[in-house]
Amino acid sequence: MITQTSESPVPSASRVRSADPGAAENPVLRVAPAAPAEAAAYFRASLAFHADVSDVATVLAAGGDPGFVVVDTRSTESWDQGRIPGAVHLPTALVPEQAERLLDRSVPVVTYCWGPGCNGATRAALALAELGYQVKEMLGGFEYWAREGFAYETWQGPARRAADPLTAPVEGECGC
Repeated sequence: MITQTSESPVPSASRVRSADPGAAENPVLRVAPAAPAEAAAYFRASLAFHADVSDVATVLAAGGDPGFVVVDTRSTESWDQGRIPGAVHLPTALVPEQAERLLDRSVPVVTYCWGPGCNGATRAALALAELGYQVKEMLGGFEYWAREGFAYETWQGPARRAADPLTAPVEGECGC
């Protein structure tokens, strides 16, 4: 049973305690949430470093100059399996020697790799930032691009899979 220690109708981390002294510690609140101002600063900063797959797809689908370039940081073998239309292929390991030849420093870069389990896009973003580029990492990578049903390219031509209902709405937009 959870009880509140103040009159507030909404419990906060500092006001919620277990009425049962033998109850297990709450692992979610073991470390209290940050103060609202600190949380706002953190999440604002996170948005400066990350782009969402859906947002990137929406801007690219609108046509015209998106205001950024998408960079696929995976190997050539991975690139050959499929890539975001219009992406520049720049494997992470080659960023220091090829970025200047392939990218314009005045255009922000959005990096991606395979997916959430791969940090190649993060490493490439770091390397690009250290070279003076404005850069964001696309959360979810190519995996979520394909899982959300966005078109991609292979050497055989354009391809698209149905949206995975566990990662994207089957109809309409997610509303985020």
